Amino acid sequence: MEVITMKLSELVKPEKNVRIHTEQQLKEFERSITMFGQIRPIVVDENNVILAGNGLYDTLLQMGKETADVYKYGNLTENQKKKLMIADNKIFSLGIENLDTLNSFLEELQGDLDIPGFDEEILKQMVSEAEDITEKLSEYGTLDDEEIQNIKENAARNEQKMQQAGVAQEGAHEPVPVQKEPQTDDETADIKKFIICPKCGEKIWL
Repeated sequence: MEVITMKLSELVKPEKNVRIHTEQQLKEFERSITMFGQIRPIVVDENNVILAGNGLYDTLLQMGKETADVYKYGNLTENQKKKLMIADNKIFSLGIENLDTLNSFLEELQGDLDIPGFDEEILKQMVSEAEDITEKLSEYGTLDDEEIQNIKENAARNEQKMQQAGVAQEGAHEPVPVQKEPQTDDETADIKKFIICPKCGEKIWL
């Protein structure tokens, strides 16, 4: 495969793209390019329309780059172009990560966990909890922003929450049913409700 250098201004985005690129993905693309450079070419047809690598193209533009490594096809039919676009976006997703190897690599990195595609703080938390890391890695990428934030917060306040839970448990009251004070014939007010305190037996009016 012959890879050539082309100006980004010469490349054309297709009218339709199979893959929707999120802001987070483009951010990780940028981290990867900053760390390793462009590691795969953008694939175009004879008219310089992008068949594979739209996210990479968007990221390079966003970074202010002027050129990119490109592989050009000049003999594809329109059907073949569409098939290539579909296949490029689907085949990668069919692979399965070897979580044992990934876990091993993370431990061998000895805390140097600035890796494009992953949140460094979350990786550190995962590695610190070695027993659960394989299961957590299998879920990585499915976490939304709220879940990620919860992981970070829980790691910082886990001990405090445990202590609070212990104190609360000691003073907790068991739930008791709400009761009604019986009315006499002379009473015209609304029925009053109360509960019985399980500690002292006194009525607590609601």
